[in-house]
Amino acid sequence: MTIAIIPARGGSKRIPDKNIKQFAGKPIIYYSIRVALESELFDHIIVSTDSERIAAVARECGAETPFLRPAEISDDYTMLPPVLIHAIKQLQLLGITFDHFCSILPTSPLIQPEYIQAGYRTLIAEKVSSVISITSFPFPILRAFKLNKNGPLEMIWPEHEFSRSNDLEEAYHDAGQFYWLNTEMFLMSKRIFAQDAHPIILPRYLVQDIDTIEDWQKAEFLYYAIKQGKHFLKGENND
Repeated sequence: MTIAIIPARGGSKRIPDKNIKQFAGKPIIYYSIRVALESELFDHIIVSTDSERIAAVARECGAETPFLRPAEISDDYTMLPPVLIHAIKQLQLLGITFDHFCSILPTSPLIQPEYIQAGYRTLIAEKVSSVISITSFPFPILRAFKLNKNGPLEMIWPEHEFSRSNDLEEAYHDAGQFYWLNTEMFLMSKRIFAQDAHPIILPRYLVQDIDTIEDWQKAEFLYYAIKQGKHFLKGENND
């Protein structure tokens, strides 16, 4: 048995009702639930939330909400592992046990099912603890700046001031879309980024962190551009 767990607490401050706010005409959590359904990998798609409103929307979108998350792991400071551990234990109490699961984040409207599927294949084939969606930085981070407290710019790694961009190693960051995990190994380590973690590399145009209204607007622009591009690839008339 394989499970999808989508963590979606209420109480977002920078973007009120973030997890159910309308994105391109649908609640943003709809896209994470839809991609889980389209992947055809999961026996259950579970939304972990402390909000009855989010739970109701999640059920309308095709997910299950067999429990509500307690307040003590629903604040601004709670990291993902305690939320996943709580969900696993609640499901076990209901008689639902599983060897693998995928945590899909609720604000991932650009997510595509083929990458979820690739993550599962990697987890099984490589017999690893976790598989993480990542993407590359658009510019070498070794030439990054920081703002000095007194005003002037300061290089974080001054030894690379004269390094050519194409001579520097490419760096990657968490794409913030999904994490495949071996259930037993995760419960033992309580870590998502395990020592044997494998990557699924996503193209940068499919990745947008959404923390501000500007991020939200950019994600919608990307969503419509991707949707339009798919129409052209299919040869559809867009007049």
